[in-house]
Amino acid sequence: MADLDHHNQMAVPIPKVITFLSSLLQRVSESNDQSHELHSAAKVSAFHGLTKPTISIQTYLERIFKYANCSPSCFVVAYVYLDRLAQRHPSLPIDSFNVHRLLITSVLVSAKFLDDLCYNNAYYAKVGGISTVEMNLLEIDFLFGLGFQLNVTLNTFHTYCSYLRAEVLSTQSNLPIPIKFYSFPEDEASHKKRLIA
Repeated sequence: MADLDHHNQMAVPIPKVITFLSSLLQRVSESNDQSHELHSAAKVSAFHGLTKPTISIQTYLERIFKYANCSPSCFVVAYVYLDRLAQRHPSLPIDSFNVHRLLITSVLVSAKFLDDLCYNNAYYAKVGGISTVEMNLLEIDFLFGLGFQLNVTLNTFHTYCSYLRAEVLSTQSNLPIPIKFYSFPEDEASHKKRLIA
């Protein structure tokens, strides 16, 4: 980690998307943790850790932002990917045991898909506190879990941004909001038709 300590010497302000996303994921993982205790129906996946990491979701996301040098948009797209994964695999809910590995993997995949330049898997593994072999396996598992559906329409991107903002506003005002991911209408059917045409 010594090489990470000297990286990014200038302090860059943390974008609000980091705070918004960490707030949402904290609520989702805590809710799913309680659900597991009641139902014990969740399957264990490659993303599942034996213990809950001691680093908070907020600090972990800030670490990824600081060292991965990816655009803030990558974090919104990572959120879209996490939601897609949750929708495709409801028996693998996001919880405190898998959220960190899911985050580092979703940001890695979104950075590779969106950004012109990004670090390799070995670097992301160091940032995420896992081995390169594990990072490679998680990336493959994640891509197959998404069915390789990585494109995010502009409309979908803006919808997810709006939901992240609403999440923070509702938690600050103590308004009740559902504690789960939502599948927003992406108009995938029309998007796929355009790709085929």
